[in-house]
Amino acid sequence: MKKTWKIGIIGVYGRGVHAYKAHRPEQGFEIVMGADPYEPLPKTLRNPEYRPFQEKFPGAVLVKDYRELIANKDIDIVFVMSPDHCHEEQAVAALEAGKHVYVEKPLAITTAGCDRILRAAYKSKAKLFVGHNMRYFPSILKMKEVIDSGIIGEIKCGWCRHFINYGGDAYFRDWHSEQKNSNGLLLQKGAHDIDVMHWLMGGYTKRVVGMGMLSVYDKLPRRNADELPDVTFNNQHWPPMEQTGFSPVIDVEDHNMIMMQLDNGAQATYMQCHYAPDSERNYTFIGTAGRVENIGDHGTCEVHVWTNRGPRETPDIIYKLKPVAGSHGGADGPIIDNFLDFVVNGAETNANPIAARNSVATGDLGHYSMRNGNVPMDIPQLEPEIIEYFENGQK
Repeated sequence: MKKTWKIGIIGVYGRGVHAYKAHRPEQGFEIVMGADPYEPLPKTLRNPEYRPFQEKFPGAVLVKDYRELIANKDIDIVFVMSPDHCHEEQAVAALEAGKHVYVEKPLAITTAGCDRILRAAYKSKAKLFVGHNMRYFPSILKMKEVIDSGIIGEIKCGWCRHFINYGGDAYFRDWHSEQKNSNGLLLQKGAHDIDVMHWLMGGYTKRVVGMGMLSVYDKLPRRNADELPDVTFNNQHWPPMEQTGFSPVIDVEDHNMIMMQLDNGAQATYMQCHYAPDSERNYTFIGTAGRVENIGDHGTCEVHVWTNRGPRETPDIIYKLKPVAGSHGGADGPIIDNFLDFVVNGAETNANPIAARNSVATGDLGHYSMRNGNVPMDIPQLEPEIIEYFENGQK
């Protein structure tokens, strides 16, 4: 093992703060450089955990151009935490420079962009990891445990209802609101859920049909282009039709749904709404001998299992989960642990670049379907040697 692994972060504010957890000098990991062309938003500075980068890491260098960071030969590991449309260019550049790379989800905003990143990792043999932190959520891990036990039989059917009460705060006031930056929210937000459904159902989508609509946020007052967006999550921002300050350009849907046929014969559906009054991902998976469903997705939540006929109100097994410390339901710490262990020791990972690519491909072609008459779309296949490389742990 090297004495110290030097780390650089592209996009040090917003979600980039998550990468701060990798700074562990006592374990041989040191953040030495950051790259970000923008100053932190007021929301960032109001959070006591989000101290300015150079205050947090006084010995580190902060530059505006990510290419300066990648050109630094001392840096071994790069976190790509920038807005989604930047991931492809920056991840490819870092991999081609021989850096090990953590890319925040989604891997890219197009299928072709994902494939370009995978090919760069395959060619360089630098390690690639994707930040699908929901694979580390206790509720998801418990449902996977139930499914893997065989108690509900072979999974044939799955669906997810995704209620998002902060959609008007997080996605329709800043860069997320434009297709050129995110492709759309089915992909940007739903990449997590599509990935979870693929993982728990044991297959990847081979055909997708989508429907979507921009039905609320395009009708509301906009901010001027030169005004900073207020993306503060605020429960007082209700009801949706009485809010103001939205992005000057909004061309992404605020209500999305897709139907998926998986390559193992199972079928699934995902539904997403950005103006719901509550917030939860509610999954259910039905097998040949029962059903599993989460009630709540993080914190104090439950996983219910039915193995006999009867009403929904009387599940046969109830798992009561307790809150886990840390952001994103306690998942952000373990995913960084797993990434660093993977880089240094080749550890097995919950997150998987092929799976990340297939979740993006499903969202990408789901968006194409909904915008082109709901036409069914087949997911293109990767080269067998690239699939084998990543399924073998990039060895």
